[in-house]
Amino acid sequence: MNFSNSKLPIGTLINMGTVTIGSLIGLYLQGIFPENIQSIIFQAIGLGTLVLGVMMSLKVPEGYLLNFIFSLILGGVVGELLGVQAGLQGLGDTIKEVLGITEGAFTEGLITAFLLFCIGSMTFVGAIEEGLEGKRDLLMVKSTLDGISSIAFASTYGIGVLFSIVPMLIFQGGITLMARQLQQFFTPTMIAQLSAVGGALIIGIGINILDLGAINVENLLPALLVTLPLTWLQQRVQATK
Repeated sequence: MNFSNSKLPIGTLINMGTVTIGSLIGLYLQGIFPENIQSIIFQAIGLGTLVLGVMMSLKVPEGYLLNFIFSLILGGVVGELLGVQAGLQGLGDTIKEVLGITEGAFTEGLITAFLLFCIGSMTFVGAIEEGLEGKRDLLMVKSTLDGISSIAFASTYGIGVLFSIVPMLIFQGGITLMARQLQQFFTPTMIAQLSAVGGALIIGIGINILDLGAINVENLLPALLVTLPLTWLQQRVQATK
């Protein structure tokens, strides 16, 4: 079958497949690793997550630092008012109850994996490239990296990592399907700003993993949406000068 002209988000579907395979391997290894090995893996993931978050957050475009800060502030306020954390926790508990899952870290694993797999320049650029040109090279590289990473994450967080493929389909696949309409909207500056804000959230995840603090990452998630109109508005203002 020729997928080159397919309207389906094939790259995202392949990405979901690699995460599924990696998660299943990680779940198998979870029962094999002794507690001390699981602990050091957990710490390694935390350190790696912090480094990744710092690298991403440094992509703030020149002149957009205040935009970056206000995106986090306004996003956090919106998240608190909407009760995003409570809503996601309730959704996670419902899924656990329906499927008979007893793991306590299910929701945490799902959200952590989704942010790490889907919030970054490779996601945005790769999904847009597939939607506009049918190119999937970047998503193939991302799929390989996510598949390998999901082994470690699933061995630590459990089956919640596997279920991260659902928001991945909605978010990453949705960008691909809407790429033609969003072509003018997702400028390089917009993509860089989204990656930077996502990087800040990933730093929060790293802090939580290493037990260095308690960052309410869930209620900061709306910052990813808030930064879109703020960045668009700043671009328009600068264009008129």
